[in-house]
Amino acid sequence: MIKSMTAYGRGEYQEEDRLFVAELRSLNNRYRDIVLRIPRNYQALEQELKSAVASRVKRGRVEVSVQVDNTREELPHDLELNLPLVRSYLRIFDQLAEEFGLQGRVSSEVLCQMEDVIVAKPQKVELEEVRPGLLKALGQALDSLDEMRTREGKAIEADFQKRLARLEQYLSQIHERAPQLVAEYRQRLQKGIEQMVKEVMVDEGRLAQEVAFFAERSNITEEIVRIRSHLNQFRVYLSGAQAVGRRLDFLIQEINREVNTLSAKSSDSYISGIVVEMKAELEKLREQVQNIE
Repeated sequence: MIKSMTAYGRGEYQEEDRLFVAELRSLNNRYRDIVLRIPRNYQALEQELKSAVASRVKRGRVEVSVQVDNTREELPHDLELNLPLVRSYLRIFDQLAEEFGLQGRVSSEVLCQMEDVIVAKPQKVELEEVRPGLLKALGQALDSLDEMRTREGKAIEADFQKRLARLEQYLSQIHERAPQLVAEYRQRLQKGIEQMVKEVMVDEGRLAQEVAFFAERSNITEEIVRIRSHLNQFRVYLSGAQAVGRRLDFLIQEINREVNTLSAKSSDSYISGIVVEMKAELEKLREQVQNIE
């Protein structure tokens, strides 16, 4: 079962006077990239929370936002004076007074308005008390994210199956056309020779040799077999439980390469027209593969 890389998930967990909220947004990315935003006093848990996300998401950029709301009426920070800075300010004021004869002292109200004199210090948090709540909220958000990714993945898989069926139909048309190429080439070659040398007998042995050479050069059986094998493998990957985005991307490259070879070897306008349609379907498949994990 494939999963989309783009989704949203949210989880909440209430524990006594704390409300834990986790929000996840996942986006397309070639690799896995987890970006976590968490209050500074909980940063010691950052790696653990990232590991929890990584265990559920194998590919894509995941933006994680974690908040902890305290329902009790208390300050979220302790305030304290930056005493070294206050002393420096006072020393500067004394120098100004001495140098320019200024009178009076700076009031405490004015001093407190100066930058960084009062420092907000986050309250100390007992991490063991908040860890279970954070992980439960994050787990709910991951469940919600996974549900949306799976739902969108089913829609993408249905589109894949439709396009794979079209590719197989085009391949069958090419397979039916291929045997006619040699016979038509023989007719064109013989007709061309007869027009060039009307009074000379055609060397049937030489003609057969040339036709055999063309048949060998234009044999596309191997390409057809390999393309069918790749299409079957594509379906096998779709039914697997692992992240398959990169594997499918590689398969599409291989199919496209075989299709190009098939077109070059056949030298037939009918087959070339079908190849154009096959390439269009492959491009749509490639675009969709960029959206899955």
